[in-house]
Amino acid sequence: MTLVMATEHGSVTVPDGVLVEIAVRAAESVEGIRVRRRRTIDVEARLVRLALAARRGEPLVELAERAQSAVAGALETMCGIETKVDVAIGELL
Repeated sequence: MTLVMATEHGSVTVPDGVLVEIAVRAAESVEGIRVRRRRTIDVEARLVRLALAARRGEPLVELAERAQSAVAGALETMCGIETKVDVAIGELL
């Protein structure tokens, strides 16, 4: 679903693909994380779901929490939306 926000000067529309790209780039900014193909954003529920691959030997919970924080922070900074971020680590690199 596309994010549409009303402003005093009109409306701002951010397509799903852009929101997903923001989330992917933010997650992959965490060293040791790669985003896999399964990824969704539910704008109405303010929920991001990402499947991750993590570097072998790293503390998985810490990596996942850093990815969650990076994604939530990027979406809030760039789009002004607060989101919950669910991640699933399905592969080791």
